[in-house]
Amino acid sequence: MSTANPDPATRPDWDQELVDIVDYVNAPADFSDLAYTTARHCLIDTLGCGLEALGYPACRKLLGPLVPGASLPDGAKVPGTAYQLDPVKAAFDIGAMVRWLDFNDTWLAAEWGHPSDNLGGILAVADWLSRTAVAEGREPLTMRDVLTAMIRAHEIQGCIALENSFNRVGLDHVVLVKVATTAVVAHMLGLSREQQLAAVSHAWVDGQSLRTYRHSPNTGSRKSWAAGDATSRGVRLALIAKTGEMGYPTALTAKTWGFYDVSFQGQPFRFQRPYGDYVMENILFKISYPAEFHGQTAAEAAITLHEQLKAAGRGTDDIAGITIRTHESCIRIIDKQGPLNNPADRDHCVQYMVAIALLFGRLTSADYEDDVAADPRIDALRNKMRCVEDPALTRDYLDPDKRSIANALTVEFSDGSRLDEVAVEYPIGHKRRRDEGIPLLEAKFQRNLARILPGDRQARIQALSGDQQALESTPVDVYTDLYAVTD
Repeated sequence: MSTANPDPATRPDWDQELVDIVDYVNAPADFSDLAYTTARHCLIDTLGCGLEALGYPACRKLLGPLVPGASLPDGAKVPGTAYQLDPVKAAFDIGAMVRWLDFNDTWLAAEWGHPSDNLGGILAVADWLSRTAVAEGREPLTMRDVLTAMIRAHEIQGCIALENSFNRVGLDHVVLVKVATTAVVAHMLGLSREQQLAAVSHAWVDGQSLRTYRHSPNTGSRKSWAAGDATSRGVRLALIAKTGEMGYPTALTAKTWGFYDVSFQGQPFRFQRPYGDYVMENILFKISYPAEFHGQTAAEAAITLHEQLKAAGRGTDDIAGITIRTHESCIRIIDKQGPLNNPADRDHCVQYMVAIALLFGRLTSADYEDDVAADPRIDALRNKMRCVEDPALTRDYLDPDKRSIANALTVEFSDGSRLDEVAVEYPIGHKRRRDEGIPLLEAKFQRNLARILPGDRQARIQALSGDQQALESTPVDVYTDLYAVTD
């Protein structure tokens, strides 16, 4: 017979990897001003991406209570909707919204991912806790608490990703969303250290998502809600641990049955640096194009070539071939041949991104839909493209001091002539182009606010979001109320 409280003398010590995560979230939040400023930009960009996704029925149909009509007084509000839900379902909804269009922030290393996916769990729990506190006459959390939790979740997900490739063993990167959300939410909920360790152990013991839905021939829309599922699962596991449910100290290292042996080819995790605020300071923003990040610079280069074609009086029909000089990760993830069956398939194809940009001088979320994809010129151009790895670009991609995501395009014409290669090393959302990117990020946010909210609330949110001190001191429930609508 099992017991929820086994004799600690019979239990092994906790895996050091679990201890390091829990000790990090419990340590004082000694983070840089840059980290908090970047977290503020990340917050508004992430919520804006969610608001844009509400315009897509395929996303919206997944939102709302599991039981139609159910609501939770003092529950978490889902931005851009009238829903007020329990924190687990609210975390799913927010997470699915912000990931739906592949337009929120990105982290690229041995593993890839989108650390702002964790905002689903963080914001839902912070809002629920704040509304409950207000109802009971206590002080709510502030948005600084949310930004602090974001920095920690970014760091946990990103630091594990630096040296450990989950995609190479067939696992999806959302495992790291689940682990990071579990850790920070367990802290937000006030769990004891032992309960926090138990919660994080459950995240590793839990079944992990396969990458099946990200790759041909199965690419599909689950990739747009998988992170919502992961962040909501993190909330659920933290709440289970809060009851005093036992944890599993060697969830990673147990011989035969632990995560390493079962799911990671027997290899322990490697770490490049201790947890701090490195990831948030260096996060990549998707500002210009809603596309898988390894193709961002390819799209930028293609739009430059679109203008050069126009200036030269040439059209895409004149093109005989296009070479995409790139890095290994781009080839492994988004070098796709053959039919593309749905928007989720198309936004993970570098050839499709380049074709759209060359043809129209743009790349928007709508360009992945069936009506645009029906244009026969797109596949005609795709068939003329080839990706070639440049080992130097692969090295720079992995270099922690560069973290480039370079692509270079060469267009050759049927008459044997060609345009000079157009190379873009860093996308606009990169730290090295931050001064150029932030005004564009803020403009993107303003466009997304205008899709859903009335003008007076747009102005209030913009004013608040542009003032670091004012935002940080705002109660969470007051902030989320600004995003609520009535259907």
